[in-house]
Amino acid sequence: MSIIDWFAKKEKNISSAERLNIPGDVWVKCTSCSEILFQKDLDSHCKVCSKCGFHFRISPAERIRYIFDHESFVEYDSNVGPVDFLGFFDTESYSDRIRKAQQKFDRNDAIVSGVGSIGSVPVNASIMDFFYMGGSMGSVVGEKITRTIERSIDDLKPVVVFTSSGGARMQEGIMSLMQMAKTSAALERLAEKRVPYISVLCDPTTGGTSASFAILGDVNIAEPGALISFAGPRVIEQTIRQKLPKGFQRAEFLLKHGMVDMVVDRRQLRETLQTLLQALNPHGVLAK
Repeated sequence: MSIIDWFAKKEKNISSAERLNIPGDVWVKCTSCSEILFQKDLDSHCKVCSKCGFHFRISPAERIRYIFDHESFVEYDSNVGPVDFLGFFDTESYSDRIRKAQQKFDRNDAIVSGVGSIGSVPVNASIMDFFYMGGSMGSVVGEKITRTIERSIDDLKPVVVFTSSGGARMQEGIMSLMQMAKTSAALERLAEKRVPYISVLCDPTTGGTSASFAILGDVNIAEPGALISFAGPRVIEQTIRQKLPKGFQRAEFLLKHGMVDMVVDRRQLRETLQTLLQALNPHGVLAK
């Protein structure tokens, strides 16, 4: 064996991780522009790519950290959990899916609700989690959003809901679809009290979520590039057998056609919400 062959063989036996000794969570590749981003820099920019502006999907905990005043958020209704009403089974039972998701994410369902403040204005808020079963809206999501709205009917604090959902949860059947009417009816009672409701539509907001509370805000804000739709573009193309316009059902397309009021970069979202809450606060509720 030549000395060159010996070195080549030795090189093959050493993995790249051993050679560089770099942890796997230090760098992140942007899924839009393929830029390699330093994880800490990405986090300091609210998980927005510094090169192309792509908005990564984020968890409720990250959204709370980026948007709400420091340590102001207090969670409510964390004990509310889903029930397998139908004994539903596809490739596995719904009960097993619930158990696995709860163990993985350490929460009962695809939403976090509570009270916090944004720029010293207290709000009742709900934050959906797309990572938990696709952010699907079952009875728990509908119940917790309704409770959030009902708290504001009582204490007159503005409501802010961050949506990120694949739509109604099929494993709960009609119980899931009923949440569309339930949340919409609660928002009607909130409007009678003249309490502001701001809906922040994140990627994606689709199906029964977009067809109910997500699009009923006094102000509807979308994050850049967010998919906002009822049926997905592929389904529509297959149904009407026509090619859809570029960017169809993305936030910017909806803004152009009057479906949302503004598209706001996540890095400016806290400031935008603070301005809106101070302007749309007829009851003058402020943090103590």
